[in-house]
Amino acid sequence: MSTYDYDLFVIGAGSGGVRASRMAAAKGIKVAVAEDMFMGGTCVNVGCVPKKLFVYGSHIGEDIEVGETFGWNVEKQTFDWPTLRDNKTREIERLNGIYDSMLAKAGVEVINGRATVVDPHTVEVDGKQFSAEKILVAVGGWPFVPEFPGSEHAITSNEAFYLEEFPKRVIVVGGGYIAVEFAGIFNGLGAQTELVYRGPLFLRGFDQEVREFLAEQVAVKGINLRFDSDIAEIKKQDNGELLVTFKDGTTTTTDLVMYATGRKPKTQNLGLENTQVQLAKNGAIVVNDDFQTHEPSIYALGDVIDRVALTPIALGEAMVLVDILYGDGKRQISYDDIPTAVFSQPNVGTVGLTQEQAVEKYNEVHVYRSSFKPMKLTLGETQERILMKLLVDGETDKVIGAHMVGPEAGEMVQLIGVAIKAGVTKAHFDSTIGVHPTAAEEWVTMRDVSEVIKK
Repeated sequence: MSTYDYDLFVIGAGSGGVRASRMAAAKGIKVAVAEDMFMGGTCVNVGCVPKKLFVYGSHIGEDIEVGETFGWNVEKQTFDWPTLRDNKTREIERLNGIYDSMLAKAGVEVINGRATVVDPHTVEVDGKQFSAEKILVAVGGWPFVPEFPGSEHAITSNEAFYLEEFPKRVIVVGGGYIAVEFAGIFNGLGAQTELVYRGPLFLRGFDQEVREFLAEQVAVKGINLRFDSDIAEIKKQDNGELLVTFKDGTTTTTDLVMYATGRKPKTQNLGLENTQVQLAKNGAIVVNDDFQTHEPSIYALGDVIDRVALTPIALGEAMVLVDILYGDGKRQISYDDIPTAVFSQPNVGTVGLTQEQAVEKYNEVHVYRSSFKPMKLTLGETQERILMKLLVDGETDKVIGAHMVGPEAGEMVQLIGVAIKAGVTKAHFDSTIGVHPTAAEEWVTMRDVSEVIKK
């Protein structure tokens, strides 16, 4: 008989925490999970799910315009922000209930409240202490706004999902996934939108050609891109407007400033100082390959360890950890060739190496690329184009990277990710029959090398 209240106590009911709890309970492990905010974590509540719903909603206006080229006559376009916002909230609340139900059916005890670590085997929630053989910290991350004069007038993506009124003018600050996606959302829903980034080009770390192509497409859609720029001060005016002063001295007025300049692991005030757990400079929990901290009884995974901040990664890490602790330990997770998508407008889908990484790693890289107008848009004057790009090792013919900017890029790159994981060659692509007429067939019809790069 165990001398502990629980075999495993999980702090945080986000994607990783819920998956670990359920999988461990399915193996007969006595599990409790504590959550002080909302079931499902960032992804379900203020991340992937509501953001994607907003992306869908923000594209409807453009779809209606395209519909006119197919003979559909819509006399007047109107958009009601409360309808989108509140329908989204109802869906999130439904999902919260599903998570509660899943945990209950799995036999996991859910404890509502903020958990803190008292010692290597004790957790406290609302004044009550629980003992556990092992503790898993899966509290995720949290957006932050850097401090500067008037920074209190800026919001983050968390608040953007629940705005009382939809703004007419918006400044989005940042150059990552969230900034680019929300710029598209605000613009698509009708706000005059400006994207401000302190660097020369957004989506650092992505393929350079993809970044440049996306910038062109985003600008075509009407978003004002302001690179190599940053905000120095925000002053709220008597009429509610925000007077924004940039570091170069220029000014503008807007209704909303949203910062998407990064997220920090949510490790403050967790009580980890009561243990041997070590933190990195950014607050992330330091773990080994088995997700074990410097305190042998405490583990961590997901965004709080700051490896790859993606929901599927947290889910995968949870499966590996449960196998390590309660299985045969054979399950592994690879951080290589992770398919990912940016739900910008247009979308970005990518897997494998960027051209810059490929050139660094391989002696000879063959680049195949194609750019064309989506068939759906050919009847009108829309200037949006698609970019598709394959990177191939010239010595082995192995496909080492695939990148796309265009509609449904995220959907396509998922299956290409499977192919790249399987070691597919360009010859395999060439021998595959395309589905016609689709944009996807371009992946298997790019026959001519666009560029050969040798070391």
